Amino acid sequence: MSRAILWKKLNNNEIQCQACNHFCTVIPEERGKCGVRLNNNGEMETLVKDKIAALNLDPIEKKPLFHFMPGTQTLSLGTMGCNLACTFCQNYSLSQPPKEQQEPIGDPISPNQILAAAVEYSASSISYTYSEPTIFIELLLETADLAQKSGLKNIIVSNGFQSPQCMNAMDGYIDAANIDLKAFSEDFYSKYCGARLKPVLQNLVRIRKMGWWLEVTTLLIPGLNDSPEELEQMAGFICNELGEDTPWHISRFHPTFKMTDRPATPVETLERACSAGLGAGLKFVYTGNIPGHMAESTFCPSCKKMIIKRTGFKVREVHMKDGACSFCQEEIPGRWENS
Repeated sequence: MSRAILWKKLNNNEIQCQACNHFCTVIPEERGKCGVRLNNNGEMETLVKDKIAALNLDPIEKKPLFHFMPGTQTLSLGTMGCNLACTFCQNYSLSQPPKEQQEPIGDPISPNQILAAAVEYSASSISYTYSEPTIFIELLLETADLAQKSGLKNIIVSNGFQSPQCMNAMDGYIDAANIDLKAFSEDFYSKYCGARLKPVLQNLVRIRKMGWWLEVTTLLIPGLNDSPEELEQMAGFICNELGEDTPWHISRFHPTFKMTDRPATPVETLERACSAGLGAGLKFVYTGNIPGHMAESTFCPSCKKMIIKRTGFKVREVHMKDGACSFCQEEIPGRWENS
C-alpha cells in the first residue's frame, strides 16, 4: 500500500475520499466504492500505486482519438478497480473484482519504468485507460510529470466522474481526453452505472475550457440510450456546450458482463445516431466497433472529401498538410503534429 492523495479526515478516524464525485465516507479498514482506496487507521492508502494490471502499446485510434496525433503509438496502462459499476462494462475483469473486496493484482512497476518502456517502444504518448484513471491518480500524476518533462503527451480515457479536486490536480498535465458520455439521463446513470450524469456534463465543459483536446464516446445500447430524443439531446449538448468541432464516437454495444439480455447494436441505429449528430451541427461524428464502415474516416467539413482514411484502428491514407485539408486548405480542428 502507498499513501493516497485527495482525501480529508473526519471524526472517529473516518475519511472522506475526494478523488471522484462519490465523495465516499470510508470507515477504518474499509474501502471506497472503487475498491482500491482504503482507510488504514485514519489514513487513506491506495492499493494500486504500483500494480499495473494492463500495459500495452496501442494505436492512438484505439482510445479512440481521431484528431490527436493520428497514426502514432501510445503506451496504454491501467490498474484494477473503478469508481463506477456499469452493468455493461467491457473491461469488467479489470474494473470490478476489487469492488467485491478482492485484492487488486498487477505487476509492480514504477513511473520511471513506464517512461522507459514508452521511450523504448517509440510511443508518442502515455494513455491512462482500461479501467478508470481517477482511481490510480497517484500513479497517473507521477508518470505524467515524467512524461511531460520528456516530451511525451499524456492522455486519459475516462468516465468523467472526477471530483473538482481531481480535475485541479490533473490540470497542466493532460494533453488529450476521451470521455464516456454513457447516456443523457440521470435514471440511466443511477440504474446502470451507479453514478450521476450532472458531474460528467460539468467535467466535459470544464475539460473544454482547460484546453485539453477532447473527444467524446457513447456506447449505444439497444433500448436503453438510443431513442431519437436522447440522441438529439446528447448531440445538442456536445455541439452547444463543447463545440461543433468536438469529435463524437458512437460505438457498437456487444452483450457482456451483467447485460446479456439484448443484442448487439444494429448498424442502422449507429447510422441514425451519426445523422443526429451531424443534424445537430457536429462536424465530426464517427462509428466504433464496425471495422470498415465509412464513418470511421474523417471527411473535410468544407469540401466533403476524405482526408483521413481508417480501417479499424489503422490509418490508411492522410490528405492533410499543416493541420489543413490538402484539397481545399480548410483548417481541421485537432492536434496534428504527426500528420
